[in-house]
Amino acid sequence: MRTIYTVIICFLFVTVTNAQERYLTKNGAISFFSSAVVKDFRADNNQVLSIIDAGSGQMAISILMKSFMFEKALMQEHFNENYVESDKFPKATFRGDIVDFENITDLETKVVVKGIITIHGVSKEIVIGANMIKSEESIFVKGTFNLLLADFNIEIPRVVSKSIAKKIKVTFDFNHKPYKK
Repeated sequence: MRTIYTVIICFLFVTVTNAQERYLTKNGAISFFSSAVVKDFRADNNQVLSIIDAGSGQMAISILMKSFMFEKALMQEHFNENYVESDKFPKATFRGDIVDFENITDLETKVVVKGIITIHGVSKEIVIGANMIKSEESIFVKGTFNLLLADFNIEIPRVVSKSIAKKIKVTFDFNHKPYKK
């Protein structure tokens, strides 16, 4: 697992120079919620890797799909095998820019994050609203946004179509600390 994180970090910031300060979390939290006619369900993932380059305002996120935990093991199995096909598409990623990053202070600030999200092998441009707090010791980022499963070619079988919403609410919460080599 540690090797995967190291490779991801190197891959995401190959072009970043050593002079730029980076902030990192290996245990960011992402959850998603589906509210459907028959049943609501939620999954949580507390092993999300996120990096912010304080010099450029760039942000990168990597999510191992098998790290999402569900209330019931059967839900988790169906999620990984039938919907996101975790063996074929083991992670979801985001890479983008925090707009006006230089204006964020130690007071909670509403920001816009623009970039490319890739889930289930499909990449899509996305604009997300978030709240941030920036200090020398940390950068907090939290927010909520919605995703349409159809945008990422995730098909819901008719048999369970009333149990799974077509739109999923995603919530994230990251506490980045300065990255030390």
